[in-house]
Amino acid sequence: MIFLNNLISGIGLGSIYAIIALGYTMVYGIAKMLNFAHGDVIMVGAYIAFCSLQYWGLPPVVAILLAMVVCTVMGVLIEGLAYRPLRQAASLAVLITAIGMSYLLQNLALLIWGANTKSFPRTFLNSSTIPLLGGRLSIPSATLFTIVANVVIMIALTLFTSRTKMGKAMRCVSEDRGAAELMGINVNRTISLTFAIGSGLAAIAGVLLCSSYPNLTPTTGSMPGIKAFTAAVFGGIGSIPGAMVGGVLLGVIEIFGKAYISTELGDAIVFAVLIIVLLLKPTGLLGKPMREKV
Repeated sequence: MIFLNNLISGIGLGSIYAIIALGYTMVYGIAKMLNFAHGDVIMVGAYIAFCSLQYWGLPPVVAILLAMVVCTVMGVLIEGLAYRPLRQAASLAVLITAIGMSYLLQNLALLIWGANTKSFPRTFLNSSTIPLLGGRLSIPSATLFTIVANVVIMIALTLFTSRTKMGKAMRCVSEDRGAAELMGINVNRTISLTFAIGSGLAAIAGVLLCSSYPNLTPTTGSMPGIKAFTAAVFGGIGSIPGAMVGGVLLGVIEIFGKAYISTELGDAIVFAVLIIVLLLKPTGLLGKPMREKV
């Protein structure tokens, strides 16, 4: 039973990483940039949900929707104000800007909400457990909801990018931005939509993260953001199914590493596994090698 409990906990934690990694992998796949402020958008979404539940008395579903709206608008503003002017700049300039935006969001959160750790309110996500195997095994409702949400979001994004007009436009921009412009695709609007979707997912991830791990601070999104980026690379950055697989595997490896090897070395084990995977398969588990014409 201990093994199954650890496995379920790992899949639940990995599902959170996967939802965050989907934002990373979409932005990289379309805009070819790494948005290191993504982890801090998670933190902002969690704080909006916290205020909605704790101070404004809104229902949990409304709190989640409000967090998604705020983070979606924030993602579009970040892309328009910080990244769009650097569209033709060197990748190093974009990377430095992303890191600067991350610190800006952290310090704004520090000014608004303070440095004290907030305890995330109990919601319908973390208020009960679901018994299995005659009561010998129980799954927290937050974990089950997170796993289901991860699968639903991955399927929805896959269908969106393959079946809808805007999804096909995203794939065109990902393949060849110049050719997409010649075909009449609005590249700026397509990239803004990508940031909007990724930031909306970040809000969901923030609520799910704080429902399972209820301590909330201005740096709450930093380490999950780094691990989610690791998961995106692990699964094959740019691949939506790869982000899901990489996130879930990363969560399972982390929980098992802490349970059976060392709680102090849990994070080190995660990154060591990533290094090994990239040495054996540089494109990640589901990534495909890209050929460049010169």
